[in-house]
Amino acid sequence: MQKRAMAWMGVIGLTLAGCVTINIYFPAAAAEKAADKIIDEVWQLKPGAKPATPPAEPKGEVK
Repeated sequence: MQKRAMAWMGVIGLTLAGCVTINIYFPAAAAEKAADKIIDEVWQLKPGAKPATPPAEPKGEVK
């Protein structure tokens, strides 16, 4: 009977150990600043910069 109780305690212990959640919280202001920086890098929108023009197609190329 004692082995059976130990087995159940082990099962319950493993079940509880498997239900661990790790929450990571980021400050909203820092997350927003980082998002703005990433957006600026992706769009390359720097103050005073001209909008990027698409590259010209090479001449003589047949499509």
